[in-house]
Amino acid sequence: MTNRVDGPRLVTGAARYSGDHPVDGLVHGYLVLSTIANGTIRTMSADAALAAPGVLAVFTPFNPLRYAGPWAQGPGYYLYGPNRFPLQPGDREVRHHGQVIGLIIAETFEQARDAAALVDTAYDARRPNTSFADGIPNAVVPPPLTGPPVADVLEPRFGSIDAALADSAVTVRTSYSQRPEHHNPMEPHTAIAAWDADGKLTIHSGTQGPLLHAQEIAVAMEVEAAAVRVISTHVGGAFGGKASTWPPAVLAAAAARQVRRPVKLALTREQLYSVTGHRPAVVQDVALGAARNGKLRAIKHDCVSTRSNVSSLYNGVSGYSLGVYKAPNVHTGTKVVTLDMPPATIMRAPGEEAGSFGLECAMDELAHALALDPVALRLANDTDRHPTNGGPYSSKHLAECLQLGAARFGWSRRKAEPRSVVEGEWLVGYGMAAGVYGANRYEMTMRVAFRNDGTVHVGAATSDMGTGMRTVLAITAADSLGMPLARVVSVLGDTRLSPDPMSIGAMAGAVGSAGSSSVAPAIRAAAKAATDALILRATQHERSPFHGLAPEEVSYRDGVLSANGRSIEFGRLLTVMDVDGVTASGTSTPEATPSHAMSSFAAHFSEVRVNRFTGETRVARMTSVVDAGTILNPAAARSQIIGGVVWGLGQALLEGAEVEPATGRIANANFADYLIPTNADIPDIDVHFLNYPDTIFNPVGSRGLGEIGTVGSAAAIANAVFNATGVRVRDLPISPEKLLPASEE
Repeated sequence: MTNRVDGPRLVTGAARYSGDHPVDGLVHGYLVLSTIANGTIRTMSADAALAAPGVLAVFTPFNPLRYAGPWAQGPGYYLYGPNRFPLQPGDREVRHHGQVIGLIIAETFEQARDAAALVDTAYDARRPNTSFADGIPNAVVPPPLTGPPVADVLEPRFGSIDAALADSAVTVRTSYSQRPEHHNPMEPHTAIAAWDADGKLTIHSGTQGPLLHAQEIAVAMEVEAAAVRVISTHVGGAFGGKASTWPPAVLAAAAARQVRRPVKLALTREQLYSVTGHRPAVVQDVALGAARNGKLRAIKHDCVSTRSNVSSLYNGVSGYSLGVYKAPNVHTGTKVVTLDMPPATIMRAPGEEAGSFGLECAMDELAHALALDPVALRLANDTDRHPTNGGPYSSKHLAECLQLGAARFGWSRRKAEPRSVVEGEWLVGYGMAAGVYGANRYEMTMRVAFRNDGTVHVGAATSDMGTGMRTVLAITAADSLGMPLARVVSVLGDTRLSPDPMSIGAMAGAVGSAGSSSVAPAIRAAAKAATDALILRATQHERSPFHGLAPEEVSYRDGVLSANGRSIEFGRLLTVMDVDGVTASGTSTPEATPSHAMSSFAAHFSEVRVNRFTGETRVARMTSVVDAGTILNPAAARSQIIGGVVWGLGQALLEGAEVEPATGRIANANFADYLIPTNADIPDIDVHFLNYPDTIFNPVGSRGLGEIGTVGSAAAIANAVFNATGVRVRDLPISPEKLLPASEE
């Protein structure tokens, strides 16, 4: 167990987030948002706002900001963010409720906020298209985001998946749905932008990918990427919500250039719900066909997702069923309904979160129909080769996750018949689910520097969105160099730190559970390169005790260089040579065409208690057993899985946006009405890692685990609710009123 190296700064408040940096001459921005969802702005009267105390400028479509929108790069350039930015010349169209239509710049935040209330806007409103249910009959097949929206694997004797289902001894056909889910980071999107006299921009902005952020801002500002420095020392919560560039950063940069003052723009909690992205709503139809012994014969998984008219993203969740269980006949399909709603974006386990809920609940329904144990059903359909492409896995131990999880949880005590366990006014149930999340890894370049004060600095421009990346950097560098952890300094979150600003991994940032698996092997490569550079410098420098030796005659071990019976610690050596430090970079590149299928796996088990009279559901305990390769830091890894399970609890029981059909307004856009899990909702969560190194995936043997905790955990809870009550709730969240028919008279 290793404590987080940044722990003291985080818990004492010393860590600075994007809105915490002091900047001389700072002024503040506040957004004006639309109050309709579809229409045209006829007029905007800003005279009263301009005359308000402290106001420096008011920007509207009639007094626009000067910058280029992202459409300059063509449709889809901003794949996970908005396809247009506001306050452009002549753009008076309103495309969703809460769209940015104005920006006030004032000396203080309060002055800007109060002035925003004085802007009078008149619209030519049109009836908005906001009903997902009404649009489903006319849903269309979208262009693919990362893979085909339709996939079919069929035995030659079947002409369709429906024929394969009809040929199955037992079939289960179900439909599941969930509303939009919203990111609620502790620090809403905030940016501080300042231009210098040379036309270079420094922007403090919480982002998962500082280099990509800089590239996107540079495009909008029509400057070279090298002219934009992004600093993101602490992100303040993300998991997809800060993977792309949203209006606050671009608007702050554009406004700062025009008012010639540094500008801070921080969203309010309510503004977060419409100005930045959310997880799209989805309806999914799942049909399973099986033999009497539980062997799957057919899987049919179709989904319909919402898509905003101002972004490209949709929730293609059905593809999840292509990579979990072996079945000779599989069909997946995706359609979308485009609505006048705020933009969508990626959110922790983007497609796998909902896709696992649909498939794993359907598996539970199949187990009930077959009178089979749900664990046994999954074991019967497990495979050591990828279910669709047939390739071998680099490492897979899902069966052990299921078996060990059942033993740790006490699954043998489960009563198969629903409503069999009653304790006073509580119905008690057990549920479980499996989870699979693809292992991702990017090309990554890292930098390691030996310093003359005896420390080693390791890092690059990648960010730590709160998951413990600084600690991973320190642990890996310390292990690679044989150094005490206390002498390793992690540096990240600044685009100036990147030795390779165009490396794919550095550009992508901390996304897709690929952070540790990408940086760890790159750090090892950089440590080797830095050691070689240090030895070479030692043999060439006249003041060095190793001057004149061949590099192969000098060895390095645990921070000490040795040759011919002489040894010297590297910090002392650099001091003797009067050299500040020696720096080198190392790059790690995954296979272009992997020879193996690569994924992380989990088994989740849940005990729930449902009040017989009120329908209140409480998760009493959870057990999660995870196969994610080598665990670099067990303490941080456990926290990641707990966090993922908590997201699953929110998905299952609490979260969902309430959209007013007539206006498109998100009615519960606040912490009081949009429910997310709090401490009182979280049970004891038992987490266990198998810790089998996957050295085919990368030299360190680690795979990502930031999202696997979310995949399947909601289904485990929902399946436990059914076991407790006999009521199968297929529309999330599982709120009390949906369980009241299960209460006793």
